[in-house]
Amino acid sequence: MTDAGTIPEDKPVDALTGAHTSDLLSKFDPLIAERDALLATGVRDPFAIVMEKVLSPTEAIINGKPTILLGTYNYMGMTFDPDVIEAGRQALTDFGSGTTGSRVLNGTYAPHKDVEDALKEFYGTSSAMVFSTGYQANLGIISTLAGKGDYIILDADSHASIYDGCWLGNAEIVRFRHNSVEDLDKRLGRLPKDAGKLVVLEGVYSMFGDVAPLPEMVAVAKKHGAMILCDEAHGMGFFGEHGRGVYEQMGVEDDIDFVVGTFSKSVGTVGGFCVSNHPKFEVLRLVCRPYVFTASLPPSVVATAATSIRKLMQAGNKRGKLWDNSRRLHKGLKDLGFKLGTEDAQSAIIAVILPDQEQAVGMWQSLLELGLYVNMARPPATPAGTFLLRCSLCAEHRDEQVAEIIGMFEAAGKRVGCIPG
Repeated sequence: MTDAGTIPEDKPVDALTGAHTSDLLSKFDPLIAERDALLATGVRDPFAIVMEKVLSPTEAIINGKPTILLGTYNYMGMTFDPDVIEAGRQALTDFGSGTTGSRVLNGTYAPHKDVEDALKEFYGTSSAMVFSTGYQANLGIISTLAGKGDYIILDADSHASIYDGCWLGNAEIVRFRHNSVEDLDKRLGRLPKDAGKLVVLEGVYSMFGDVAPLPEMVAVAKKHGAMILCDEAHGMGFFGEHGRGVYEQMGVEDDIDFVVGTFSKSVGTVGGFCVSNHPKFEVLRLVCRPYVFTASLPPSVVATAATSIRKLMQAGNKRGKLWDNSRRLHKGLKDLGFKLGTEDAQSAIIAVILPDQEQAVGMWQSLLELGLYVNMARPPATPAGTFLLRCSLCAEHRDEQVAEIIGMFEAAGKRVGCIPG
């Protein structure tokens, strides 16, 4: 026990005043202890992988070893497209390395307008607004649309950027059960009829790779007078006739008010955006804080994005190949006896569910040793008690690579005891 006037030895003390300084990081001590105990078993840190060299959209050198990439979200394999690389190189020469300013000040160059034009062409909308990241797109649009006194109704499994957008805008947050049309209807029905309401949906949910029942949810939202925002981060490029996303494939384009997406998945670079046909949309450039108060993307980045987006308009063969890869891997893993996040292949994401963290880390480590990189996910990124390996297919994965991946999962699964040996 410590005397009342004595400062505990493990508490920091200010060198000048002698006053006790509270450690604001102490709340993370349980997580630090858990991580230290995990690494003490000899496994590598699943969240600290360094890619020493990237050889292609599907291969890299990790720890000195050639490794197949199955956890990069590079769905359409655009990162090494020669036209995309040349566009970035030319913009770097013409405009320099960065803008050093906000889009509303000195940070709008010709390539920024061009990428917004490319988005309007791709989505067939009247307006497009580009952010520095996909996270900022959700943070900015959601917090600006719905503020104090408004309601945001969102799926309980929504991405962190969606939740953070809700909190930044100070709106009332109402969650409904994941992909439950009935629960969405019930919760909307409890809200004041005249209140501002924004329903936020995702075309593809990134943890399990499952798809939202958008037609039914859109009908419910419209019945209750709500506006709708759909996040197509993981649907852009390969869902729908034009690759616009799940909302296009399911035929609800005319009913979605705002579509948010990212350049860091199918487009193959970095940045975020929102597209819309709302007649007042352009005012958001003046009132959206994460847009106004941050530096704009380097011209070389938006130039690569514009070129990639225009090429994705003609990427029907790539979309077909990606779907073939996804279905083949899903069937192969299911036949081996792995528990998967969906009954069939619903997207380019395939989640392999493990019973606990020990087996999840063991599988991840074994796969890496065999030459395969996947993402390991755990709470709070996943629901409580859920541990999984998330596989992201690419249109550039060759047939022999998919076969090799299935073989690696079989070997690792038997080694760790996830499937019968």
